[in-house]
Amino acid sequence: MSIAFFERHRATLEQAVQALQSRGYWSQFSESPSPRVYGETAADTGKAAYEARLNRPFELAQAASAGLAGSEASPYGFNLGITYPKPVIGQLLPAVSAAAASWRRAGPKAWAGVSLEIVARLNARSFEIAHAVMHTTGQAFMMAFQAGGPHAQDRALEAIGCAWQQMSLVPATADWEKPQGKHAPLQMRKSYRIVPRGIGLVIGCCTFPTWNSYPGLFANLATGNAVIVKPHPGAILPLAITVEVAREVLAEAGFDPDIVTLFAHDRDDAVARELALRPEIALIDFTGSSANGNWLERNALQAKVYTEKSGVNQIVIDSTDDLQGMARNIAFSLCLYSGQMCTTPQNIYIPKDGIRTPEGHASFEAVTAAITDAIARLTGDAAKAVEVLGAIQNDGVRQKIEAARTRGKVLLDSIALQHPQFAEACIRTPLVVQVEANSAITEEFFGPVSFVIPVDDTTMAVTLAERTAQRHGALTLSGYSTDPQVKDALADAAANAGVALSLNLTGGVFVNQSAAFSDYHGTGANPAANAALADAAFVADRFRVVQTREPVSAPAAN
Repeated sequence: MSIAFFERHRATLEQAVQALQSRGYWSQFSESPSPRVYGETAADTGKAAYEARLNRPFELAQAASAGLAGSEASPYGFNLGITYPKPVIGQLLPAVSAAAASWRRAGPKAWAGVSLEIVARLNARSFEIAHAVMHTTGQAFMMAFQAGGPHAQDRALEAIGCAWQQMSLVPATADWEKPQGKHAPLQMRKSYRIVPRGIGLVIGCCTFPTWNSYPGLFANLATGNAVIVKPHPGAILPLAITVEVAREVLAEAGFDPDIVTLFAHDRDDAVARELALRPEIALIDFTGSSANGNWLERNALQAKVYTEKSGVNQIVIDSTDDLQGMARNIAFSLCLYSGQMCTTPQNIYIPKDGIRTPEGHASFEAVTAAITDAIARLTGDAAKAVEVLGAIQNDGVRQKIEAARTRGKVLLDSIALQHPQFAEACIRTPLVVQVEANSAITEEFFGPVSFVIPVDDTTMAVTLAERTAQRHGALTLSGYSTDPQVKDALADAAANAGVALSLNLTGGVFVNQSAAFSDYHGTGANPAANAALADAAFVADRFRVVQTREPVSAPAAN
């Protein structure tokens, strides 16, 4: 069955590899929740499936469970009431190791075929997953559908394609012949086997549980590794559904479903660190705070650790050919999901003497006013604004808003909005604070917080942006300039700091959005991440090549 899955999805896999090579636009899964795409009943069926999960145990017949975990609360103001099997580490790991044995031997076609089938089935359940993402992360429904569903599934497919691409570089066999002058040549028949590293641990985050977890999860599966999925305690449901689907496909393909398991735990349970340090864990994928990511990098020495951590994303404004378009674009980036994205801009550098525009010189005050006015317009109608802002995921984000108010002059305050459907939802508009360059913020204020920083000139802005990204990490850098020399300087600074650069975004593309198959999410070249999603380095170290060789005169080894 696993090979049948491979043949079923072979064309999709080939398209994915081609897209990775060309880096143009390609998406296998539609981001539109249209009935024409997903079926007339898909939306209602998906919502009903999500609602049927509430206030009851999540049935998952995996090995080594004792007791229940789970206390998820929707940022929209109610408890989900779902409990999950709570694994026992000492029993779970032997069960996973036993299950992984046949998976290791199955080979790349089986690994890819099963992985592709899982992703296809996840796509069919995109509405259920969307509601699960919405009510664990606080994303508005449309964003939850897109980022939690099709966009995450494209990221999964990207990882599978990248893994297949790298494994395909290794030939199955080779005939080796070395001339020996007058003597008969030396002849060897060699074979090469792809060997997975071991058990992978995927540690999810509370804001993008599928989008950030799928690359590691499917890079592991597609290279033959078993996977333990450890969700954030505040966002278990989307990954529990994912594990449920993966186990279903594995069983249909004739494998032990414990190749993929869920490791749910409560907020006050420190068991995750214990699990990460176990010698059986060979691979760790982590998204979250720098404190936890750095701890894993320093202590989980038995594993290959891939981390995405905190960073300070920045915007440098030198000049623009569309002041209002620039302001609208920045405003939307700051408002989207209330800034609870690892790619959201935080520090905005503007020359204190102003900038050039087609309408003439615009003062520092005029530029900041254009941005804050655009935010105010975008958030002025609460019923519409909540569909962009979503809800605040946790108390830590609210605390960041309060702390940021004390750091400088408030240009635009964060205010609470009332959600028309969920009266208990915590909705906050962006806070914009002006601080001086000599006290520029070098810590991440995760959430709807940004700092406007007046600088002497563009050179100073570029220098600050480069230094901050190098020392404190960043996933995005945005620049606005009509001057080719400034654009070159920004490109050089971005390369030096190892951060992706976006220039002159004034339309429908935003700096905090990342497109699968085209955009590298992270670079691995600054403290915000030690890996990129997804490149060869992200997948190739998840497997090893073991060779067998024998003289040709003897029967060739299988």
